[in-house]
Amino acid sequence: MSYYLSSENHLDPGPIYVRENGQLHMVNLALDGVRSSLQKPRPFRLFPKGFSVELCMNREDDTARKEKTDHFIFTYTREGNLRYSAKSLFSLVLGFISDNVDHIDSLIGFPEQIAEKLFSAAEARQKFTEPGAGLRALQKFTEAYGSLVLCSLCLRNRYLVISEKLEEIKSFRELTCLDLSCCKLGDEHELLEHLTNEALSSVTQLHLKDNCLSDAGVRKMTAPVRVMKRGLENLTLLDLSCNPEITDAGIGYLFSFRKLNCLDISGTGLKDIKTVKHKLQTHIGLVHSKVPLKEFDHSNCKTEGWADQWERVTAEAVKPQETSEPRTTAQRFYGKRSRAEAPLKCPLADPHMNSSEKLQFYKEKAPDCHGPVLKHEAISSQESKKSKKRPFEESETEQNNSSQPSKQKYVCLAVDDWDLLNSY
Repeated sequence: MSYYLSSENHLDPGPIYVRENGQLHMVNLALDGVRSSLQKPRPFRLFPKGFSVELCMNREDDTARKEKTDHFIFTYTREGNLRYSAKSLFSLVLGFISDNVDHIDSLIGFPEQIAEKLFSAAEARQKFTEPGAGLRALQKFTEAYGSLVLCSLCLRNRYLVISEKLEEIKSFRELTCLDLSCCKLGDEHELLEHLTNEALSSVTQLHLKDNCLSDAGVRKMTAPVRVMKRGLENLTLLDLSCNPEITDAGIGYLFSFRKLNCLDISGTGLKDIKTVKHKLQTHIGLVHSKVPLKEFDHSNCKTEGWADQWERVTAEAVKPQETSEPRTTAQRFYGKRSRAEAPLKCPLADPHMNSSEKLQFYKEKAPDCHGPVLKHEAISSQESKKSKKRPFEESETEQNNSSQPSKQKYVCLAVDDWDLLNSY
């Protein structure tokens, strides 16, 4: 104790008690050594002088902060205290793989149940929105699982999504329903050429309403089916309405779709409607419907699959919200009247259109139109050749009044067709 009192200590030791002869006494603090140290008591400091606190949270990147907190689940108790618990090993491994899924060689053969959870984890971490890596990650899933990722894709009036995410859209495989209505693609769009790819041969329903298509676009779309029996050979429903550049010559290219059950060509540039109705019924057995068909009301087409939220998230990300306000202010500054901006609508989307103006066709349940032709061909080969020539002769007489030559309609291997095949 004497050593402690004689030692030089700048901190206040507090009261000191000593037990002598069974009694407790407090040591007199007026000692010389202690008095000198306590004459100028220093205030108690939690931190030394010159200490400063700096908030360093913003200095750390997102990956560093995620690595610190990603292994724990933070919750609150009833008392309001923060409580954390460690995640399972499966969730940790799933999170690590989802962060690096673009570096995986292939997911082929991987269990579908685990792959669905892996896709959800990558989507929750916004892996598919990363530039470059997001496209590679999406391709890993579409190559391995096809229709499970997306079996139906609705891009109606999503022309901005198509222009921004064209490569992602082209990566989807084994689609059965594709809605591209009101997207203003045109005949030379890259996506229209992709429709004839082998990856989309499974498409059975295709909506191309109001896409500025002409006879050249229809010819390009049907060339693989007409010549090589590939492409959209499984198509059962086709919507080509609101394309006024499609004429009678373009309808002749649709005769190669032998499995077609529903067709909508309302709002096209047809001149001889009666002749077109007769040809559709003769070649592919489609009958004109006097009542609007429910297959073309666009109520059944929606995005379905693991990536059903991809279309919604992508559409919200590419909305032109920032450019509308500065544009109106600039118009006010220069004294120009702002146009009444209304949402784009398809020309025939209004319900007040008469059913007689709609050109919708369907195939009857018992199509026996090709039965007698097959029997007639089995009798003699000469009569079969004559029966094949008759529709060509009738079509030539019917198309004399029109300006388009009939040879371009029915000759399959034309020069333009060979150019299209060489381009593929």
